[in-house]
Amino acid sequence: MRRGPLPRLPLPKPRPARRRAPRFTAALAVLAALPGCSTVSSVKDTVLGGGGPTIGQPGYVSGFLGGVVADDPRAALAGREMLSAGGTAADAAVAVGLTLAVTLPSRAGLGGGGACIAYSPNPSGQAGGVPEAIMFTPRAPTAPGANADRPAAVPMLARGLFLLHARYGTRPFEGMVASAEQLARFGTPVSRALAKDLALVAGPLLADPNARAVFSQNGAALTEGQMLRQPDLAATLAQIRTAGVGDMYLGLLASRIVQDSTLIGGPMTMLDLRRALPKLGLPLVASYGNDRVAFLPPPADGGLAADAAFGVLAANPNDLSAAQARALAVVARYRAGGVTPETLLATRDLPPAGPMVFPASTSFVTLDRNGNAVACALTMDNLFGTGRILPGLGFLAAASPAAVPPPLLAAGLVWNARDKAFRAEAAGSGQEGAALAVAAALINTLRSNQPMPAPVPEPGRANVIACAGDLPGDQSSCGWAKDPREAGLALGAN
Repeated sequence: MRRGPLPRLPLPKPRPARRRAPRFTAALAVLAALPGCSTVSSVKDTVLGGGGPTIGQPGYVSGFLGGVVADDPRAALAGREMLSAGGTAADAAVAVGLTLAVTLPSRAGLGGGGACIAYSPNPSGQAGGVPEAIMFTPRAPTAPGANADRPAAVPMLARGLFLLHARYGTRPFEGMVASAEQLARFGTPVSRALAKDLALVAGPLLADPNARAVFSQNGAALTEGQMLRQPDLAATLAQIRTAGVGDMYLGLLASRIVQDSTLIGGPMTMLDLRRALPKLGLPLVASYGNDRVAFLPPPADGGLAADAAFGVLAANPNDLSAAQARALAVVARYRAGGVTPETLLATRDLPPAGPMVFPASTSFVTLDRNGNAVACALTMDNLFGTGRILPGLGFLAAASPAAVPPPLLAAGLVWNARDKAFRAEAAGSGQEGAALAVAAALINTLRSNQPMPAPVPEPGRANVIACAGDLPGDQSSCGWAKDPREAGLALGAN
């Protein structure tokens, strides 16, 4: 607990000493009777004085913070700083998402999109006690034009994160944009995850002069630890911070995106940007014992696949091959069209899926001290999207889903509907393994009461947070885990 120093009080008028001690003791007794370390600390600062951090400053919250797990360490730190400053899980998720757009642009960016599941145990909240899906998957422009040699997706990330914040956030959105802006302007060391992605696609990526100016040094792709500076991206983030997210879809930034998209062979129109609205959705829900499990709904059909795999593992936790086959069969049939997710999940005899290719993605999970939770999967619909940066705007265009197959965006969240309490969450990546990663991570976590006690099957990767004793409730039972094979980071305090 934070303890403010006792101030030097002016000497009182002479009184019998025996009267001062009981009054001081009574004041401390009132403080001790108040629940929660943060409450006691804040009241002590008010009554007795103290100069600790104020709300919005890291260190404002002491004791239990919750947790953040992300594929990039700097993004995880941004989320934890937001929790420490008094932000909600949604505030932390927005901070993580915007930071990933700077530090891991191979898999997340202003030109891309994603999907999240958000949960609040507070019945008076926006969707208190019931998970909600925030859908901002990349979408194809209506008519890309004859010169679309690399069709670009319509940017969705900024509006998607803004909707998540509007529903569940409390801290100023522009402050989170400012933090990402500073990282882009002054630079951040290349993470192991980004260096690995750069090494995979350095040749075609650096063929674009704008990408080469950002992602190379002396003609060679940046490596781990070298500084990544993105002044044009910083200027775009500054415009969003000052003019608002709407400027990217209706204002000056929107006009520049339309103009510049033609220059990189991925044209889109003002109408495409105006129509680029994120949506709220009902997640797919399954039961597991006394708990309920929510998965991302289509068009994030990785959630549908995770639901199908979870059903197999709930019956036989060791049958990973059957779970993977079921997940891919469900996705293949759904993408063929003409059938609802509910029908697919109820159908047992589906033909096996043929060869399928899925683009890259990244994932993260956040939890705050009050049991609010967010699990997200983000994508550029290809490593580094189209591989071309919009001139002067500094961000890569994501690949259009009309040109490449969509990724398996997978995330799931477990809650106790009776007690309105958070139990566990997982978000996955790893191309064809993303959905099984979420299903296996949740099953293993629920069975062991530990966050991801064993790595999920290859090639999947998972990020997990769990509270064995539920939250609100047993804060000491909460834990967080990153995939041990990757260079992400799991952070929290309890």
